[in-house]
Amino acid sequence: MRRRAVVVAGLVALVIVAGGPARAYLKFGTAVDGRTVDLQWGALPVGYVLSNREVPGVSAAAFASTVDQAFQTWESLPTAAVSFRRSGMAGVDPEEEDGLTVLGFDDRPDLDRVLGATSYTIDTSTGQIVEADVFFNTTFAWSVASSGEPGRYDLASIAVHEIGHLLGLGHSALGETELRPSGGRRVVASGAVMFPVAMAPGNIDGRDLRPDDVAGVSDLYPDGSVVQQTGSISGRVRKGGRGVFGAHVVALNLRTGALVGNFTLNQSGEYVIAGLDPGPTVVRVEPLDDADLESFFEGTTTVDIDFQVAFARRLVVVPAGGGVTRVDVDVKSK
Repeated sequence: MRRRAVVVAGLVALVIVAGGPARAYLKFGTAVDGRTVDLQWGALPVGYVLSNREVPGVSAAAFASTVDQAFQTWESLPTAAVSFRRSGMAGVDPEEEDGLTVLGFDDRPDLDRVLGATSYTIDTSTGQIVEADVFFNTTFAWSVASSGEPGRYDLASIAVHEIGHLLGLGHSALGETELRPSGGRRVVASGAVMFPVAMAPGNIDGRDLRPDDVAGVSDLYPDGSVVQQTGSISGRVRKGGRGVFGAHVVALNLRTGALVGNFTLNQSGEYVIAGLDPGPTVVRVEPLDDADLESFFEGTTTVDIDFQVAFARRLVVVPAGGGVTRVDVDVKSK
């Protein structure tokens, strides 16, 4: 049995939350026989078709070259076994349940805060993705210029982000935003391609994957050696002796400076952060009090944001090929 699950991803997202702690990163999930499984492709390479529709500033040929390179950005990672194959270009549109994975431009003035979005067709007996479509919203001005273009959003950056969703990754909270006087949020800093709020027009920083992005896709599609090369940290976040749901937990490697984050995803406050570089690591816990909760969680009323930033009481030394458990953090109400 197959069903269509629409995930709006770009500036606004609907994230499907797993029932228990995830191994690393925020990933999409789906229910299969009473349990939650990671949403991912069962067969590789992922075949895709590109729409030949053009928009001002982006020819069909430039669109193809830019999106192909965005796919290559993910495929070139040595720690993740992902691969893609373009089947061609055609006069087809995304968001149609036609058995094809299509990427292309679409007119969506109703989504005036969404640069791009990804939707899936899922085999509900296995939880595997059988089709995914990505659209880029023509409401906005686009650019494929190598150094970016003032006033236009960088297609390469948004394509890399959406392909992360296509692979089954959710949003990262590694970034900082501030409210605009006119509404919405402005990005102050971003620590992951999968951060849900886009950088300003003309910015091209989203073309390059960060450690958090790498950890996520390597967890979903590990190559043969990544488990032996990396480690994990797990524990609980508690307030007044009770678990905290929706806390953002970040691991900072003091040797490499790499930041990888995850969330507590059950009422016990359990978390796991995998795909970490070995070495001394600081664990920090913070509330999602400066973010749009719907970019990360479905059912935001259960997310606890009433606590202060806290750190684990001990420095954690992450081993290669192993994990450190019981890295618990107690937080206090604001």
